[in-house]
Amino acid sequence: MTTAEADDPKTSRRPQPPRTGPGLRLQIVLALAGVILVAYVPLFFAIAQVTRATSFSYREEAARALGRAVAAHVGDVAEHDPGSLASRLQPHVGESGALAVAVYDATGAVEASAGPAPEVAALHPPARPYGEAATRVATRNGSRALDVVLPAGNRAVLVRVRTDEDATRSAEVVRGIALYMGVFALALLVFAYIALTRAIVRPIEQLARAADRVANGARAFDLPAGGAREIADLGSSVRSMASRLIADEKTLRKKVDELTTTTRHLGETREQLAGSERMASVGRLAAGVAHEIGNPIAAIMGMHDIIDDAETPDETRADFLKRMRKETERINVVVRDLLDYARPENGPPSGRPSLADVREVSADALALVRPQKEWKGVDVNVDIAASLHVALSPQRLTQVLLNLLLNAGAAMADGPTDKVRTVTLRARMTNENRARIEVEDNGPGVPAELRGRVFDPFVTTKDVGSGTGLGLAVCRGIVEAAAGRIYVDAQYTQGARFVVELPATVLIEEDA
Repeated sequence: MTTAEADDPKTSRRPQPPRTGPGLRLQIVLALAGVILVAYVPLFFAIAQVTRATSFSYREEAARALGRAVAAHVGDVAEHDPGSLASRLQPHVGESGALAVAVYDATGAVEASAGPAPEVAALHPPARPYGEAATRVATRNGSRALDVVLPAGNRAVLVRVRTDEDATRSAEVVRGIALYMGVFALALLVFAYIALTRAIVRPIEQLARAADRVANGARAFDLPAGGAREIADLGSSVRSMASRLIADEKTLRKKVDELTTTTRHLGETREQLAGSERMASVGRLAAGVAHEIGNPIAAIMGMHDIIDDAETPDETRADFLKRMRKETERINVVVRDLLDYARPENGPPSGRPSLADVREVSADALALVRPQKEWKGVDVNVDIAASLHVALSPQRLTQVLLNLLLNAGAAMADGPTDKVRTVTLRARMTNENRARIEVEDNGPGVPAELRGRVFDPFVTTKDVGSGTGLGLAVCRGIVEAAAGRIYVDAQYTQGARFVVELPATVLIEEDA
């Protein structure tokens, strides 16, 4: 299918399957022809056989009648004029008469005969005592004939009559019957074809066209007029089905509109949730940063009191001023990192996707979590490929990594105090041009019953009041929106390992 065909709503709404089988009309004609053939062929042969048998029976009766007439004539001639018997037999032989005629006396000898000599010689004397008989025989030239024997006093008359011409007449009769039956069968076929087309085929075609119109967007189903009762019932069923489909389509369109609106609202809610979780993370960070900032402030205040003392030497005053500036810069760095993280994300330049340097973002996230109380004494191992960038904004990637790192620190905080706590952050490019980022700790791990739903909203292993259960849900929303995925590595059993996979690229830095 071409692109134009794929974009055509009519083509995409109702694909047209190839028509490989014969049409309904042709099937009806073939079926009727088969029925007529099965019914008429045996009937034709039966009629032909009856016709031949009837013709032969008629010919045999005609031959017997001819033989009786000849026998009566021979008896009369033999009684009054025996010498003219041979000449009186000759008129009975010919094209329209017998092939040969012979008169046998009481001893079985030929008293008189008429006809061609070969045929007369081929006659078989009848058995004595003479009686009426009819025998089918073959002539000298191979044609069929009938020998009829009739007694005439103490004599016997044998008449040989042709039967071939009867076969010819029978064949003509059979051909006539065949022609009549053929014409009648053709007329019956045409009549049945027209009747079935009007009663079945045409209403079905109208029904199919009406269904096509509904499939192509028509809002009403036109029931075809006419047709058999079953076709009308089928049309009513199709109309009911079309009405239900149209109603279901309206309902579905309404649901789709509602779902579109809901999806838009969910997108807005997800953005709001991500922002809320960001601020919640800022709050959690602020609790840890307060201690980090409190110490420099206390030192600054103490050094300020010393500087304010008039007895403090100028050298000491200058040294304390340097120390105060250093502590102030330390506070500024921590506050600036918090502000950078909490600041709303700026969209990427038009036409260019956001790219985040995984190594830089990881360093920023670690800088944010190190002041936390749970991260005191944690060994951090970083193994990140150089120039690895992912298709995600730096602020979003920072939020994902920060959530995972904070969760790792909180999970290890409840462990034994004498155990060395370790967090490993690694990232590398896979063969599918995706970045695989792993955050791994040696804490208690994620319980097996929570692995399948740990990314669901409000699912948390922390105590009440210690967490909202939205951090990992927000992480999943951010990652999946960037065509990636996040999951817990079930094969890692020495703690917890969270894996983030994102579309990635390696940027080659050019020499300045």
